[in-house]
Amino acid sequence: MKRRDFSLAATSLGLISLAGNTAHAQARVPKAGTEYLVLDKRVQVDAPAGKVEVIEFFSYNCPHCNDFEPQLEAWLKTAPKEVAFRRVPVPFVGNDVEAKQRLYYALEALGKVDEFQPKVFEAIHKQRQNVNGDANIVAWASANGLDGAKFKEVFTSFGVASKAKRASQLTDSYKVAGVPALAIAGRWYVDGETAGNMTKALQVANFLVGEAKKG
Repeated sequence: MKRRDFSLAATSLGLISLAGNTAHAQARVPKAGTEYLVLDKRVQVDAPAGKVEVIEFFSYNCPHCNDFEPQLEAWLKTAPKEVAFRRVPVPFVGNDVEAKQRLYYALEALGKVDEFQPKVFEAIHKQRQNVNGDANIVAWASANGLDGAKFKEVFTSFGVASKAKRASQLTDSYKVAGVPALAIAGRWYVDGETAGNMTKALQVANFLVGEAKKG
């Protein structure tokens, strides 16, 4: 979803086999400036030596991110071993964005992202629950099996607030125009608009990981 309420095309966001498109992906090289963007200034990465950082910029409020999540999870199971993946929640799309950023980082601090990432999306986009505002978010976490007091402590902590602020800075550094979007190695940016759809964006990401490995 675009910052200015423009929607990315929802086509091809289903679970399309990347393997089925391998031959086509290898037949041509993605074009810089059209299918992906080269950053004017490199962004510092957090990946350890020998790894290639891949970031997914997302929002819990974004319906396209919700649709993309299963495809992303499938890609992660077959991603190149050099990939160091992380998510970054953006400070736009819908309401209560800063609290949604803190929700993600609280789950991360508690080691619960893998378990709760699909639950948050389902609560917002399928069950239409009110996951807005600190009180409602804490109540939702408690109702879904987390220790309410511990979650609130982490959710409202300085450390989590600092990570949310850093996420907003990264969003600006990568000039993220809409979500979902992918950033590779602090050098390249691709989303559904540049690549054509998010299936192709993942193919481009695979290509760029290979380019990063070359140095």
